[in-house]
Amino acid sequence: MTSATNLEGKVAIVTGGGRGIGKAITQRLAEAGANVAIASRKMDNLKATAEEFASLKGKILPVECHVGKPDHLENLVQTVEKEFGPADILVNNSATNIGQGPSLDVTDEMLDKMVEINIKAALRLMRLTVPKMMEKKNGSVINIASIAGLRPQPGGLLYSFTKAGLIMMTRTWACEFGKSGVRVNAIAPGLIQTDFSEFFWKNEAHVKKLEAVQPIPRVGKVEEIGGAALYLTSDDASFVTGQVFVIDGGATAM
Repeated sequence: MTSATNLEGKVAIVTGGGRGIGKAITQRLAEAGANVAIASRKMDNLKATAEEFASLKGKILPVECHVGKPDHLENLVQTVEKEFGPADILVNNSATNIGQGPSLDVTDEMLDKMVEINIKAALRLMRLTVPKMMEKKNGSVINIASIAGLRPQPGGLLYSFTKAGLIMMTRTWACEFGKSGVRVNAIAPGLIQTDFSEFFWKNEAHVKKLEAVQPIPRVGKVEEIGGAALYLTSDDASFVTGQVFVIDGGATAM
């Protein structure tokens, strides 16, 4: 369903925007008229998404970018500013999860990579974009966290810890930037059907266990995250900052 929210004239950056949750968010923002730069390492996915959404009101700009590399992030922001102007909206969506398994098996290399992608990339993009949002006294940042950052995830120490860190960064940034007109919120999805989470939703036993206890007994859809992101970027959410929007079918209510 297309939203009546108007984001015409707004500029957005969505990392990991070529597929999954990032793609769904990109669609909703572009439907509302925002020009959206989508970034990831896989240019084929980005180009396919840009072509698929070419008829929407907002323009889609694919930018190849490894979010773990500072020079790639600098190039991303420079490219966006040259093409569209300074960003009004930043969605830190890119993530990795390479540390599934016993916590004592976690290596320094795993830790470094998880922090680089899940934490440092968001911090670096904030430094590159928020100052100009503050100059305009207007901006919206959305960090895609996870319910794994709200409660322990067995076998998922690094993912839980980095997502918990992103949530605390969200709250801290909201407190710091609110007086300058920049709102910062997080979305914490439960199990959503994406390529990223297929290890879980393709596990029949895991899904049956989820369906037996979760109040809404199914796996979530990317569109359900896209709708929340659209709200948080809109004027309807002008009094909302420092919040973690949990979209999990009620999993954390139990």
